[in-house]
Amino acid sequence: MRSVADLVPAVGGTAFKRFGFAQGALVARWAEIVGTAYARHSRPESLRFPIGEKSGGTLEIAITGALAPMLKHVAPQLIERVNRVLGHGAVAKIRLQHADIDPPPAAPLPGPPVPLSAETRSTLREIADPQLRATLEALAQAMAEGRGPPVIK
Repeated sequence: MRSVADLVPAVGGTAFKRFGFAQGALVARWAEIVGTAYARHSRPESLRFPIGEKSGGTLEIAITGALAPMLKHVAPQLIERVNRVLGHGAVAKIRLQHADIDPPPAAPLPGPPVPLSAETRSTLREIADPQLRATLEALAQAMAEGRGPPVIK
């Protein structure tokens, strides 16, 4: 018997190779590579290498028309980030293709805040700096709600 987690990379790898991706990391980590603003309006289509090579490839990206000039402007940084994720100089240039891309659905609204414990509130009350107190309250609130690492504003 084998666990499902052991089988999934092999199945996904076969599908990704069909579309020119030797590794699924590029597709799976696209939002991390390009940032959320670009990821909402673009997606990697294929990664093609010169014959017999495993580096110096061309990454084809499908992108909505309005964002294409902006992505072209940051292409050198994008190539660097992609190569950092893949671990070698896999990408040498980028080719953009215009496409209609549906943005991902909006994140659900957060529920009502979880009340902080009396001990936490009393500890925070002793902090004199109002900005520091507000930041620590936001941190305590996020940790109480269990949303993962908090975003401090």
